[in-house]
Amino acid sequence: MSTLLLAGLELSAEDINAYGLVIGGSAVVILSYFANLLARRTNIPSVLVLIGMGIGIRQGLEAVGLHHIPFEGLILELLGTVGLIFIVLEAALELELRRDKLVLILRSATLALLALGASTLAIAYFLEQFLGMPWFTALVYGIPLSIMSSAIIIPSVGGLSPASREFMVYESTFSDIFGIMAFYLLLGNQEAASGSEVLTNIAINLFGTMAISIVVSYLMVYVLQKIESGVRLFLSIAVLLLIYAIQKLFHLSPLILILIFGLMLNNHKLFFPDWFGLTNGWPGKLLKDERMKSLHHDFHILTLESAFVIRTFFFVLFGMTVSLGVLLDLTVVFQGLVISVILYLVRLVFLFVLRQKPMSPLLYIAPRGLITVLLFFAIESQYSDLVFQGFDQGVLLVVILTTALVMTAALIQHGDGIQPVAELDPEALVDGGELTLASPDAPVTDAGNDGPEAEESNPETPA
Repeated sequence: MSTLLLAGLELSAEDINAYGLVIGGSAVVILSYFANLLARRTNIPSVLVLIGMGIGIRQGLEAVGLHHIPFEGLILELLGTVGLIFIVLEAALELELRRDKLVLILRSATLALLALGASTLAIAYFLEQFLGMPWFTALVYGIPLSIMSSAIIIPSVGGLSPASREFMVYESTFSDIFGIMAFYLLLGNQEAASGSEVLTNIAINLFGTMAISIVVSYLMVYVLQKIESGVRLFLSIAVLLLIYAIQKLFHLSPLILILIFGLMLNNHKLFFPDWFGLTNGWPGKLLKDERMKSLHHDFHILTLESAFVIRTFFFVLFGMTVSLGVLLDLTVVFQGLVISVILYLVRLVFLFVLRQKPMSPLLYIAPRGLITVLLFFAIESQYSDLVFQGFDQGVLLVVILTTALVMTAALIQHGDGIQPVAELDPEALVDGGELTLASPDAPVTDAGNDGPEAEESNPETPA
């Protein structure tokens, strides 16, 4: 009977229409929201639920005869580009450049940079020796695996001490930014003939990108706070996407533009100072403080909601590209576990060198997530000549599962489980008051958790 039923449900790409896509996409977003609720009650990261959802959807599609997703490569590339922009912008909006945070910023940035570099080299060496992968390709594969997921960490560490929580927020944010920039800088110099040429190209690239990004960011921040129309947010996103694409065509590093723009929104007094009153308030008087705080709040909500949708579809699509059979492949499991051990060993060494306390649970909070998947999809779609057939994508699944489960166990053992970090008080932003933090222990109203905008405060944000 089941065979006859499935035979009658044979589908092809031609059977998919606009209404089917709307129904399917809406169902995925709704299920993602309930996955977040499940994660909050069970401490199971919703990323695991979303991957499982993707695996289930793929099995269902194959059961009715649909074995290929139309325009899969184009969809992944588009989501990847927009996803990277929103991830970096979201991270930049979290960074406060204050004098009293200078030590924290330097220490967390140093750990993120050193761990990224050492993990990349160690993983690349393992891939070269074990799989026979060319060294340059091994480096390209090693960078995504070495990037921590701020989108998992930030909403999950509210149960830690204030010092540890703040350190993890900064470290994971820097890991995202440094990792993405290193990945594209490396790929942009694969034709270089010598080390000096690589350094020269990187210096020219960074200098040109920085100059363009600073000018564009100043202009955008000034113009945005002057716009009275309610469509300024998507207008600014359209401008960012346009400039990003143009810079990409010229082989620059456009993510620097996103980073600087986000930093200016969150630290406008630093970038538009009054120079101790010596310049009659210029350039600080160009901006209105209340408008800037309101603008920052609006962008904060926009990035959270957009990131919620992008993360949802990316992990579901990732689940659709893998099968549970890879977990039965001992070679794939071995490779994933070795890479995970390398990540924790490198992290242990640099936590000890930098004397960052407490060693536990900070050692175990190192999940891999959305950016790792995004960059691997970028390799397949944009740099097909670097795809190494001997590397099974199932290794990514093993690493993501392992690091997510280890983090969950550590947080449950050393804190109150997965808990949200303190979030920005929207009322303070709207009213033009000083930025305040809502205590993670304060009661949360139902209205605050009724939509994807609550993703920041939900401990189960997928990534």
